[in-house]
Amino acid sequence: MNTSNTLKGLPKRLVLDGLLDEKVALQALEECQSEKINFVHYLTHNNLIPPHQIASIAANEFGTPLYDISAHILAACPKDTVEKKLIRKHQVLPLHVRGNRLFLAQSDPTNHQAVSEVSFQTGLSVESILVEHDKLEAIIETFLNAQDESIGDALGTIDDIHLDDLDVETVDDNANTDTPDADDAPIVRFVNKLLLDGIKQGCSDIHFEPYEKTYRVRFRTDGILREVTKPPANLAPRLAARLKVMAQLDISERRVPQDGRIKLKISKNRAIDFRVNTLPTQFGEKIVLRILDPTSAQVSIESLGYEDDQKEAYLKVLHQPQGMILVTGPTGSGKTVSLYTGLNILNTPERNISTAEDPVEINMPGVNQVQVRERVGLTFPEALRAFLRQDPDVIMVGEIRDIETAEIAIKAAQTGHLVLSTLHTNSAAETLTRLLNMGVPAFNVATTVNLIIAQRLARKLCTHCRKLADDIPENILEEEGFGNIGIPMEKVQLFHPEGCPKCTNGYKGRVGIYEVLQVTPAISRIIMEGGNSINIADKAKEEGFRTLRQSALRRAAEGIISLEEVNRVTKD
Repeated sequence: MNTSNTLKGLPKRLVLDGLLDEKVALQALEECQSEKINFVHYLTHNNLIPPHQIASIAANEFGTPLYDISAHILAACPKDTVEKKLIRKHQVLPLHVRGNRLFLAQSDPTNHQAVSEVSFQTGLSVESILVEHDKLEAIIETFLNAQDESIGDALGTIDDIHLDDLDVETVDDNANTDTPDADDAPIVRFVNKLLLDGIKQGCSDIHFEPYEKTYRVRFRTDGILREVTKPPANLAPRLAARLKVMAQLDISERRVPQDGRIKLKISKNRAIDFRVNTLPTQFGEKIVLRILDPTSAQVSIESLGYEDDQKEAYLKVLHQPQGMILVTGPTGSGKTVSLYTGLNILNTPERNISTAEDPVEINMPGVNQVQVRERVGLTFPEALRAFLRQDPDVIMVGEIRDIETAEIAIKAAQTGHLVLSTLHTNSAAETLTRLLNMGVPAFNVATTVNLIIAQRLARKLCTHCRKLADDIPENILEEEGFGNIGIPMEKVQLFHPEGCPKCTNGYKGRVGIYEVLQVTPAISRIIMEGGNSINIADKAKEEGFRTLRQSALRRAAEGIISLEEVNRVTKD
């Protein structure tokens, strides 16, 4: 029998080196295949070859460095990255994630199936690290036991969840769910896992994207999209069908966009809503899920990132009986959370609060929330008119889009009501001129708008791995604007993102960056005299106003965000 024709990889090398009889090797491979166990595991557990000899042979044969895993710090292993079943099936252990690379400990470097399956499940590029099997086996058990004991901590307030036990409550009554693929158990579990991973990783959106020969799933975390997995392209129709069933959309309709909602009950006391939108593309339906966690409506104002004087200004105006508060910024800048935080502060039994939203993102008990439905005539202006007949104290309008909405909102703010809303402008000062350009009389703007908040969300540096940036010349700091932020230059400490198992890319979480413009008597005069946004901003600066960039630079000087992030979120 010709060994080279019947054996390959590690078994062949062990036979050629005289450590294993060829017949025994073939029998071992056959039993491993039938019992679905790891080849090296079989050899060591049957005392055929000592683990250290197998590892030494493998290292020499395949040019792979041998790592002493007994010296590895178990706490550094990334949790919830590789599924337990894959760890047990292939006897592998995730050691470290750096960027999009996962370093994976395994005792058989020829087990390419393990690398392939782990790469598919995680969406990461896997690099194999060779270790001795007995040491690996021991540390795997310790790792999995530690995960079982701490899963409650790993999930925060999410209980220990089994994918099959997730309770899906759909929201739309107009459904067509007659499809066999929608109840395909592997697809159900795959989708459930992605939704649960999205929640655990704090992402805001999940993208399911079909292409001609590939399919990918991406998470938007801390404002940045990243690829998490690439299932086979032929699964696209089944994935779309499952998501549409969960959202109670019409599965047979693939020609037009559809909107729906999923409520996923993940524990006795916690349910997460997903807003679902489908989009017909050239190679199938792209589906985007927006995660609407109700706990974000209960965020304290202290955790939003306002500086003390900014927070005091917001709270002061928030408790005035009438007037208007406007929040401005691009999509995804946290405007909704800022408004909901304000409403949560005002939400007491003594107040009647009504909101007009498109869509209603988060349910707030005690607040009368209205979903705008333009197709049936329930527009923002119509909702506002109805609110004024409902004895309101506080009104929130999702967005002022036109002169009609602006005029009714201004009228409400002038007649004893506190009105909160948003606009899409780049700065606080530009918001005032935007209202004027819409056609709102200058007098109404000057006497009604009390406060404008412009905001962005910046990624926070990971405090576990951020690296002091002590190589930036002082003249560069001056050019960036650090000399004009109210912090002595010698106290400015900048940090770079580095990357570690706790964050993978150097960033963890986000913080708000704000400019808070109070409409003082001096600014009111500029508005009524026809001043522009530059005149308004100049006067505000004389009164202590800080721009978005100044606020961001202060956060960088405190080591909270990087200079790169300052430039990303405050570029013109």
